[in-house]
Amino acid sequence: MDQICDDLDAETAALSAVVSDLTEEQWRAPTVAEGWDSHETVLHLASTDWICHLALTDSTSFVATRGRAWKGDVSVHELVGPEVQTMSGRDLWEWFLKGRAAMIDALREVDPRDRITWLGPDIGARSLATSRLLETWTHSHDLADSFGRQYPQTDRLRHIAHIGVVTREFSYVNRGLSPPTEPIRVELTSPSGERWVWGPEDATNSVTSTAYEFCKVITRRIPLSESAVETEGAPATEWMEIAQPWIEPPRISDRA
Repeated sequence: MDQICDDLDAETAALSAVVSDLTEEQWRAPTVAEGWDSHETVLHLASTDWICHLALTDSTSFVATRGRAWKGDVSVHELVGPEVQTMSGRDLWEWFLKGRAAMIDALREVDPRDRITWLGPDIGARSLATSRLLETWTHSHDLADSFGRQYPQTDRLRHIAHIGVVTREFSYVNRGLSPPTEPIRVELTSPSGERWVWGPEDATNSVTSTAYEFCKVITRRIPLSESAVETEGAPATEWMEIAQPWIEPPRISDRA
């Protein structure tokens, strides 16, 4: 858990390098994620961190708060209140940083095997921490791409790649499809040059890629057809075309 939390800190620092000097006009500028501006992107991260911290520290209040969102009374963004929603970009960023630090502190205090009551099904504490890293990386990339800034490629991508692999079955369930049973071998080259592998060595279906390209595809930032990801076998190709590790409508334009 400490390693994931350390990596969350590092990913937050990488995002800070992208947004720390934005003007208020840039905070309200549209991003490459259709329908999202920079302010809403950070508000999304901040409000999800806030509700994650609540889930970790006060499960009773979390369940009541989650119920309001489930009933459609408010969105997750609205749960933090209008005073946060209407903040300037710089003030919102400071609010996000404080909430992010509190969430990471709370994550460090839990056993990684604990089950946490969450927005969907209960989730393991380690998986919850990893999902926050995945979402941070994904939206940070959106912001960096929007302003033409380089975003670092690091071995922190292993966390994101792992989520992509282990949620293969979910990608089908999310679309109302029956998951296939054929195993798939995934072989990725990390930014540092390491070889990361999942699945049996003798599998007839495979995915081969850099970790960076694989993560862009599974987070639906680029379609398989426009990526450098190589697939062998129809099940591998099909999976990469529909891969999505979060619960939301399956459209390439969705940037969760």
